[in-house]
Amino acid sequence: MIIDRKENAELYIGVSDRIKSALNFINNTDCESLALGRHDIDGDNVFALVSEYETKNASNCQLEVHRKFIDVQYVVNGEEQIGYAPLLDQPASMYYNESDDFILYPAPASFTRIKSGMFAIFYPGDLHMPGIMTESVSSVKKIVIKVRV
Repeated sequence: MIIDRKENAELYIGVSDRIKSALNFINNTDCESLALGRHDIDGDNVFALVSEYETKNASNCQLEVHRKFIDVQYVVNGEEQIGYAPLLDQPASMYYNESDDFILYPAPASFTRIKSGMFAIFYPGDLHMPGIMTESVSSVKKIVIKVRV
C-alpha cells in the first residue's frame, strides 16, 4: 500500500510502466471535469473508473482484495477514510468473484483519511475498504485506476 499526495506521484512512476501510466493520467487530466464512467488508458491493462458517491459507515462494510488488478485510487473532491489490513490467513466471507476480481473479508482494519488531491495504491494482498465516512457523511468524486498485474 502507498498513500501520498498528487504532487509526489513522480516518486512512484518507476514502480512499473503501468503504474506510471496511471499516475500520468492523474497528473495530466482535468480530473474535476472528467465524466463519470470508464476511461481507457491502455485498453484492459490500465483503465480509469470515475464515480461520485456518499461515504458510508464502516460497520456496514467489508474489506476487499483483488488478484488481477492493482487499484490506484485518487480522490478528486471530498474526503473519506480508507481501511487497510494486510492479507494474512484471515478467512474470506465470500468466494473469489472472478468476473469482478474481488474477494471480501470481514474487518478489522486501520483507517487513514484521504483528502482531495491524495491517492492510494493497493496491490494484490492489500485488503482495503474505501469510501468510509470521516466524522459525517460526505460526497466524494474519485477515480479508481485499475492496473493489470
